[in-house]
Amino acid sequence: MYIEIYETSVSPGQKLNVQLVAVCDSFSSLLWDVEYYTCGSFEIYISATRENLKTFKTGRIVGRNDDKRNYGIIEKIQISTDSENGDYLTVSGRFLMSLLSRRIIYPSQCYSRETSYADIVTNIVYRICSWHEILRRIPGLKISEFSSPCWHQTTHLQVSYENLMEWIYKICEIVGGTANIRLERSENDEYSLIFELSQGTDRSILQNENPHIVFSDTYNNLLSFDYLHDTTGYSNIAYIFGAGEGSARKNTLFCHTQIIPSLFDRYEVYVDARDLSDEEQGSSETIKIPESEYFNMLRERGKEKLVPITEKSESTIAMNDKQYQYNRDYFLGDYVTVQNDRFGLKQSKIQLVGMIESFDQNGYSLTPTFKGE
Repeated sequence: MYIEIYETSVSPGQKLNVQLVAVCDSFSSLLWDVEYYTCGSFEIYISATRENLKTFKTGRIVGRNDDKRNYGIIEKIQISTDSENGDYLTVSGRFLMSLLSRRIIYPSQCYSRETSYADIVTNIVYRICSWHEILRRIPGLKISEFSSPCWHQTTHLQVSYENLMEWIYKICEIVGGTANIRLERSENDEYSLIFELSQGTDRSILQNENPHIVFSDTYNNLLSFDYLHDTTGYSNIAYIFGAGEGSARKNTLFCHTQIIPSLFDRYEVYVDARDLSDEEQGSSETIKIPESEYFNMLRERGKEKLVPITEKSESTIAMNDKQYQYNRDYFLGDYVTVQNDRFGLKQSKIQLVGMIESFDQNGYSLTPTFKGE
């Protein structure tokens, strides 16, 4: 495995130009942190030389020859000098989704009619980054077709002024999908930034369509195991208050379940949705949003603000496991089974939401993070 470093530029016609300027396989360590519900990141630890300083510059894209889905942007460079251990360069940054963190959602986007999450997200990305203003465009950005079922769920919503990348990941947590931008090279050597929506596959023991993936100390493929079950901040009932003043302020209630929680099982949260306007701009005039559609938007805002019980585990997986291989038998976002027989803990269906790949003098290791539904 080696690292690829790309230089980018933009032509006067806003065409994205990408050039491979260097490859590197002599680094001391590499951390490649891929995340499902947040933007991934990377860190390279390498000898500080004049040549490496010329190669690793902020703004350049970093890739791996064995990973064509995840690419990073160098955001930080740090030099550390040490008379005993030598001089080292720490190069770090986030993956290409961080490009969307450079934009906010403006002007306001309103979907008063029932629309799929996929259409909402892709339309907003297109309007903000490709269509609305020339100066706000992200050169080379293209939106891929989507087919993942979770993104076909429908909703009503209105959003304003939020950070674009952070808002997209909020939606990802609601639907159970993920978003990514990858660098793609065409046959005529032109490059594009492909924005795509997807979702993981269920490989747990609770289904029979796909081969089961089970990590367990009994199977000797679970080397370490940290488990957390946390109800701090948990909420399951949202009181959402929108447009209006005093007793005339429009409000509604939202919960995930058909049976409304009560007594000790009820955890309430107040949601201030005053920013949700009950009017939208038509082609020539302001139009009043029907009350039923407005209340649907309020409930969507409440859904975004509910905080689930945190159930997660961070483990170390055996790299010599011949049964399961990462990115061959299972992938980021998949649901698997994790069990620690020593403590009698069994997570029959838990999602792989993060994977840190580490390359250093000790070899290659994987540190996954799992999150319960």
